Amino acid sequence: MTRLLRFALVIVLLAAPAVALGAEVQGKVKTIDTGDRTVTLEDGTRIAIPEGIALDMLKEGADITVSYEERDGKNEATSVQMK
Repeated sequence: MTRLLRFALVIVLLAAPAVALGAEVQGKVKTIDTGDRTVTLEDGTRIAIPEGIALDMLKEGADITVSYEERDGKNEATSVQMK
């Protein structure tokens, strides 16, 4: 039983940093840089949009919700939803 509890604790501790890195932000698109594949929201938040997410669906002034993770000092989108 103690062995099982230790194993469960290790799993929880290993999973905690992955959960802590994810975030979500809502806002209005201020600018879109297609060259760098970045979107800047009106509050100044910059989000890198990876190749798997289409940029053509985004428009300046659109309300969006972005889930992202910080990778190599950049906020990289994991999903983008239009409102």
